[in-house]
Order: sequence, then structure tokens, then C-alpha cells
Amino acid sequence: MVSEGIADTPSALERTWWLRAPAVLVAPRAVFASLRGESEAEVDARQEPLTAIIGLAGIAGVLGTPVARGILNNPGTTPIVVAVWAFLGGLAYAVGVYWLGGGLLYGAARRFGGMGSYLRARGVLALSSAPLALSLFTLWPVRILIYGQDLFRTGGYDYGRGDEIFGAFVYAAFAWCAVLLVVGVRSVHGWSWVRSLAAVGLAAALPALLVLATVL
Repeated sequence: MVSEGIADTPSALERTWWLRAPAVLVAPRAVFASLRGESEAEVDARQEPLTAIIGLAGIAGVLGTPVARGILNNPGTTPIVVAVWAFLGGLAYAVGVYWLGGGLLYGAARRFGGMGSYLRARGVLALSSAPLALSLFTLWPVRILIYGQDLFRTGGYDYGRGDEIFGAFVYAAFAWCAVLLVVGVRSVHGWSWVRSLAAVGLAAALPALLVLATVL
């Protein structure tokens, strides 16, 4: 009984979640299923790991935007400014996705009969962004090492076949996030693949329409 009490302390739970959250990359169903626990201790324990994942994913996300590819074109902009911009912009992007995207996912799940909470929907979304967070430590250091500052200005040597390959890896990271999102919805609700995919599709419909409206 004493050992069980020690294992259930908030500090032990938090350490468990720091180890568990990255495991979503290799054993997603078990990690997502653990989001079903919504006691105060468990929610507090996983808050920081989930926030860290989606924050890192946000930074990786903004680095892949067209704005980042030309940010050094502005006179007086230095690599330090790029780093600060990526950090602050990434956090802002992460907050928007975490709260608004979580709300869309929660609403879509409710539409299909889901009984999960808004908090759980945000957790699913945060864990699903793990591949993008991983790219910040794997893909982007290599890309920056090869292309340097040319990666953030037009007219450099960062275009061509090599850049297309790196771009494919970025798209692959986003695709992996989408797959994890479907797996996460299925795991926390115990739904079929079709139902889970439909819920994710409904949640993504509004952002997709907004993106199309800005492009067209």
C-alpha cells in the first residue's frame, strides 16, 4: 500500500508522462488510451509534457512556412531575429492549434457521439503533433547545417532537388501527425477507423476551407 501511494504521487506521475509522451511515436494506442484518466493528479502530471510537445511542434511548423523562407530578405534581420521569431511565432501557433483545434476536435467528436471532454481532445491533438516536434531535432538541424542562412532568404542555393527532398520529409511529418490524430481519436473513444476518420475530417473541414480561401 505504501509503494502504491508513492507511485501515485504527482511527481511520479509527471515523470511517467515525460517518458510516456514521446512513446506515442512507437506505441500510440497505449499512450492515447492513457488520456482517459482525467483525475486532477493525472491532468496536472501530463500538462507540461503535452505543452512541450505542441510548443516544439509549433516552432517546427512556422519554420516550414513561406514567411520563414524569406525572412532574412528584410534589411537588418539577423539569424538571432529569425530564432526569436521562430520561437515566439511557434508558441503563438501552438497555442492557437491547441485551443482552437482542440475545440474543433471536441465538437466533431461530440457530433459523432463521443463522450470525451474538451481537455481530452486537446491532449489527443498535442500528442498527435509529436512527429512535427521530432523534426525540430532531426530534420531541421541537418537542413540548417547544409543550407545555412540561405534557407531563410530567397535567391540562395537552398532550392533544387535537395530542398525538394527535405520538403518531402516535412510533408511526411505532417502526414504522420494526421495518422496519429486518427489513431488517437480511435483509441480514446474506442471507435471504428471509419468513425474516427470521419470525426477528424469534420474537425479539419473548417481550417481546410480557411486555407483554401486564402490561397484562391
